[in-house]
Amino acid sequence: MPTLDAEKLKKEIVDSQIWRSIFRGGIWKDTPRDRAAHIVGNVWLHLHPVRVRKRALDWTYSWGLGGISFVLFLILTITGVLLMFYYRPTIGYAYRDIKDLAFAVTLGKLMRNMHRWSAQAMVVAVIAHMARVFYTGGYKKPREFNWGVGVLLLTLTLFLSFTGYLLPWDQLAMWAVTVGTNMAGATPFLGNEGPFGAAMGMHINNDVRFVLLGGTMVGENTLLRFYVLHCVAVPLIVGILLILHFWRVRKDSFSAAPYQAGEEKVEVWPNLIKREYVAMAACLLFIMVWSILMNAPLEAIANPNVTPNPSKAPWYFVGLQELLVYFDPWIAGVLLPGLIIVGLMAIPYVDNNPKGIGTYAWKDRKFANAIFTLGLAMWFILIFIGYACRGPNFFWYWPWESWLTPKAAPPLTWNLFGPDPKWKLFQTPNLSAFPLWIGIPVMLGGFLSWLVLPKLLQKELNGKKLQAAFIGVMLLFITGLKLGLHVPFGSGLWLLFFGYLAFYFGFILPQRYIRSMDWARYLVTMVFVIATMGVLLKMSARLAFNIKYVLTIPTVSLNI
Repeated sequence: MPTLDAEKLKKEIVDSQIWRSIFRGGIWKDTPRDRAAHIVGNVWLHLHPVRVRKRALDWTYSWGLGGISFVLFLILTITGVLLMFYYRPTIGYAYRDIKDLAFAVTLGKLMRNMHRWSAQAMVVAVIAHMARVFYTGGYKKPREFNWGVGVLLLTLTLFLSFTGYLLPWDQLAMWAVTVGTNMAGATPFLGNEGPFGAAMGMHINNDVRFVLLGGTMVGENTLLRFYVLHCVAVPLIVGILLILHFWRVRKDSFSAAPYQAGEEKVEVWPNLIKREYVAMAACLLFIMVWSILMNAPLEAIANPNVTPNPSKAPWYFVGLQELLVYFDPWIAGVLLPGLIIVGLMAIPYVDNNPKGIGTYAWKDRKFANAIFTLGLAMWFILIFIGYACRGPNFFWYWPWESWLTPKAAPPLTWNLFGPDPKWKLFQTPNLSAFPLWIGIPVMLGGFLSWLVLPKLLQKELNGKKLQAAFIGVMLLFITGLKLGLHVPFGSGLWLLFFGYLAFYFGFILPQRYIRSMDWARYLVTMVFVIATMGVLLKMSARLAFNIKYVLTIPTVSLNI
């Protein structure tokens, strides 16, 4: 009886006419030329270069985050299409159809769980991928444009997940979307509650929030619009940008730096491809196991007459909701997210440091890494606080405290600069301590001084002595507040903590590392640095002194 020769059979299959009609190339000889042709001739693999540096193969370099993000997008696409067969976007059927997926449709619960958890995982994976690219300097020339495309993909990933949040039509979905879309009503000029909105003729029935919801509140029109956005419009845009993103990765080449000068590259097939397949299989396995063990949340059917307490935005936006404690909605929900997006896209064009491309180089990029890490940490700390530490009425509850424990109402707040000042530094609600004619010049002068001072001081100052002097002055100031105005010492510590962070990241580091920049790059960089430090200082003003607004102009709804 003849024995089966596996290698001979494999060769006959690979060299057959049918196989070669599908996969381009000649007779397979397993040579470097054949492996290169396999990459170039494959619809998926041709997005890779033929050869890559050895560093690109290290798991600890890229962590496979770009590929994992794409795999999660594919899982979302496949499961989403399957779910569309059983889902009707009307308030009469949406919740019922979600229930049927769990109890009447074969594998329906698994499909919904995989879709939900893949969406959450994709948000995390895309953020982590962005962070990895930043820390390895992968956004620098010639990859500046592709970094911007990646930032847009991150934004659309968040919006894609947000639009899908409403589709189950339960209490969690309806009120999370209500909280998120309420911020749109505070858009300057275009929102009825935003600065200058009234002057532009904006009302509750014609502003940008009305356009997004299809009405004045979350309802049938909102569900249909979010369904179309989630299933058609946003995925189409994401797909186009993904094609562009992959094409630019291919053309701009991988950013991984060589281990040593003159290092030879290795072939993508099979060295890199097999790693990608392993990562893809591991990602799919993890999502399937997690979806079997953990069901996607589903609360009672949406009821506009019953408001959950607290009502929270989706977890990736709950940090913005936490900022509502310290800022007006037009700042927390519109201005700051816009600055984050624009600031991220501007990074490659203002960072002219030629060092640290393709490696994790902290010493060579101290300023860039420090500011980026601070911003990333602030984002996730705010998410943690908003998600885990805010209970009923959005009062502060430690994670181990029961929400049934009553909490005292927060202290009354007051404004620093505004109309009708009362000339007293007491916690008088809705009143201001100083008039606008003092506040506007003080704020403008302080901003301009902070903007240019680090560059005007051409000589590098002693950072350690400056920090020690700052802490000493702040302690004397806090002691004076304690003795003179009876401000609690704990409030002074908040001021010291946030003030020190703002002084270190907003003055010492720029003075040391970016004062040699040309004026254009320097000013753009400092605007975003000051905006970040402004968030910290406003938080300290609220926590230390219960200041609601630093400056308020009620006639145009402009509150800072």
